[in-house]
Order: sequence, then structure tokens, then C-alpha cells
Amino acid sequence: MIEVKDVEKSFGESKVLKGISTVFDAGKTNLIIGQSGSGKTVLLKSLLGIHMPDKGTISFDGRIYSHLTPDEKRALRTEIGMVFQGSALFDSMTVEENVGFPLKMFTDKSAAEIKERVNFVINRVNLVDANHKKPSEISGGMQKRVAIARAIVNNPKYLFCDEPNSGLDPKTAIVIDNLIHEITVEYNITTVVNTHDMNSVMEIGDKIVFLKEGVLAWEGTKKEIFKTDNEAVTDFVYSSNLFKKIRKSQNKEDV
Repeated sequence: MIEVKDVEKSFGESKVLKGISTVFDAGKTNLIIGQSGSGKTVLLKSLLGIHMPDKGTISFDGRIYSHLTPDEKRALRTEIGMVFQGSALFDSMTVEENVGFPLKMFTDKSAAEIKERVNFVINRVNLVDANHKKPSEISGGMQKRVAIARAIVNNPKYLFCDEPNSGLDPKTAIVIDNLIHEITVEYNITTVVNTHDMNSVMEIGDKIVFLKEGVLAWEGTKKEIFKTDNEAVTDFVYSSNLFKKIRKSQNKEDV
């Protein structure tokens, strides 16, 4: 569980986060959504420790990040997995080498142990015959699977995903969404996804945090977001024709 309490963050005279408080639970896919400039990227970077809040606290299962020693912060980082927007794979490394990189960097595992763990997570994300290929030799969807495998190879307690569906076709995006959700539930990970993809909200939004101009304007589940009367949320979400159709069908079912 990650608890965010009264977090504020400014850059110069611009206040980007304005007293954000929320909880991201383990075993759930927690989505941060909002328009460009709403503060969702700054919130994600604050969770990762890239930005330090000016006020408020962020705690990981009771451990307040700003209160930790440098050694404790380093230990916490080994419990975090990250899926970057562009996958951020090493072009010169094979799939197997990319996935095994965190284990070589942050653990004392033997070569045999690393190979066993790498093969396990590669199989878990359903990558077939890709171990010895370079990122340039596989599709964008497969690259995302590699990024997810690398993020979970060290058994993280916390998984952060920044626009994981960026650049993917809708069908592949749904596959990646479902994979993230399956892994979250299976390993009881606290997963936080920064996204603008409304299909992701519909598919895996166990909890949705909606930011507007640095304020937490609404939070709820994927079912609740279809029924909210919060004007800021409806203006943002129902700009999508798909969501307008879903809302209409749900309203008919409720009658």
C-alpha cells in the first residue's frame, strides 16, 4: 500500500500539486488520469522519489519516504519495478539480457539463478522464442512485455507504469493492460499506472484517481466513473465516443 498525504509540489511560482491525499492499495491496478498539465506525471515522479514534495508525505507500507536514511531509500528502490513509456530497453542487449539487468545490478544471484528467474518471467509474460533477439527485432507489443518482465524480475512490491500503452494498437494495448492487471493480482503488487487511455480505465481501473489542475478532483472505480455526476470527470471522460455509448447502455440497464 502507498499512502499519499497532503502532498504539494511547486516549481518556481507554479504550484503543480495542491494537497493531494489518496491511498493506492496492494493487489489493485491504481490509475492516475487527467488532462495534460493536470499534475499526474509530477505525482508519479513524486511517488518514485524523483521529485520531493514541498509539503506532505508519501509512505510505502508505513515507511515515510522522506524519513528514510539513504540506505533505507536504496533498499526501498529494490522493491520498485518501473515500466517506462517508451519501454527504455537497451538496444545492444538481447531480451534475456535486458530482463536480467536488474538482477545483475541489484542482487548477488549466481548466473544460474539469474537465468532461471529470467526464463520464468519471460514465460510469465508470454514471450515466445524471443530470448536471444534484440529489441529492434521484435514488435512494439513484445517490447512492452519485455519491459514488464524486467520490471517484475526482482519481485517488486510496487510497480509503476508510465503510459504503458503509448504507441500500441488498441488490440495490443488491451493485452498489455490485462497482463499488468493479472500480474498485479497474482503477486499482490501495488500498481500505479499513469495513463490517458480510456480503454485502460474501462479494462483495469480497480481504482482511478482523476487530477485537474493539481487537485484530486475525483476518485473511484471503473464502475463508479460511468455513473459520477462530477462535471470535471464527465467532461474529460465522455469526450470519448466509446464512453458515451457505454454510459448510455449502462443507464438503460439501470432502468
